Formats: sequence, C-alpha cells, structure tokens
Amino acid sequence: MSSMADQPPVHRDRVEIRGLDVVSYCGVLDEEQARPQPFRIDVDLYLDLVDAGQTDDLAATADYGAITDRVVAMLGVERYLLVERMAQRVADVAFDEASRIEAVTVRIRKLRPPIGAAVDTTGVRIHRTRPDAEAAPRS
Repeated sequence: MSSMADQPPVHRDRVEIRGLDVVSYCGVLDEEQARPQPFRIDVDLYLDLVDAGQTDDLAATADYGAITDRVVAMLGVERYLLVERMAQRVADVAFDEASRIEAVTVRIRKLRPPIGAAVDTTGVRIHRTRPDAEAAPRS
C-alpha cells in the first residue's frame, strides 16, 4: 500500500478554456464523414500556477492561446470516428504544448448529434495525467 507521500502532487490550480466552437469531421455514420459538424470544447489544464501568479510571466503558465490555435488547426484537418479519439487528441496537444501541464480534462459536445431522440448535445469528458508525470521536473 502506497502512502500519499509516494504520489506526485496534484495541483488544484488550472487554466480553463471554455466554449471553444469548432467545426470538424467526427462520427461513424457516412453523413458525419461527408460534412463537418459543430462541436463545443472545454479544456482544464492542471498545473502549478504559483510562479505565474508571482512573476506575471507567460512562460510560467500554459499559453491557452497557443493551445487553442493548435487544437483548431488540428481539428480542421484530422477526421475521427469517435468523439473519444477527438478528445484524446486535444489532450495530446495540450501536453505537447506545455511541459508544465500535469493533467488535462477535455469535454467535447457534439452540438447536432444525428440521433432520433431529442437531446441538446452528446459528448464525452476525459481526464488524462501526463504519462511522464513522475519523470517531469517540478518547477
């Protein structure tokens, strides 16, 4: 049994991206692959924000503008069958963009799901911890 001291710290600080609207190809139906459809994305980037708060330095945080630009560019060219895969790719971009990020939560909602029932949205929410979190240097 491991103690809490054996676990890497989990920061409650986070940078939030809310309501990123994108148009992308995602779905298993032919009609979903024939034309792009709207999605709304929320991202929580978990990292220690003490240095950023003390120094007022962008390099001490996660640049949500750069991450957002990369996500929009990626979703403009990649195609997916599953929203789960799309969410994983968004998490991958966040980890690639900022080594300070220790964990990411991605929520993706399909705004016009092609189903017979009356629903506002369908979607997924994933939470990923940096695969190399134990090896990553703490700053």
